[in-house]
Amino acid sequence: MNFPEELKYTKDHEWVKLEGDMATVGITEFAQSELGDIVYVDIDSKGKKLNAEEIFGTVEAVKTVSDLFLPLSGTISEINPALANQPELVNADPYGKGWMIKMNVDSVTDYDSLMTSDAYSKLVS
Repeated sequence: MNFPEELKYTKDHEWVKLEGDMATVGITEFAQSELGDIVYVDIDSKGKKLNAEEIFGTVEAVKTVSDLFLPLSGTISEINPALANQPELVNADPYGKGWMIKMNVDSVTDYDSLMTSDAYSKLVS
């Protein structure tokens, strides 16, 4: 499985890419493979200020619905518009076109507490 080294990860299987105080968030290749074919992504938290580990949306696969947990505290500024009509992008390209949200992070130092690629790989193996 692919866990890009430039990203950070959570125990709940979200990935984070930080650029300044803006973070892009999605679910990992492992998460999407465990869920199976994703048929719907429900995120209605744009503009909301949430704390780390709060639910920011759900992802629905053929057999299950799974909550999405915010990896860092902050305000959700953008939801990937492509997922409304193409939720399968999460399966096809979880680290690229399948991203879920962009957010303004409250404290960029919290990013350092997230897992590295190696640590996440050990968690899921």
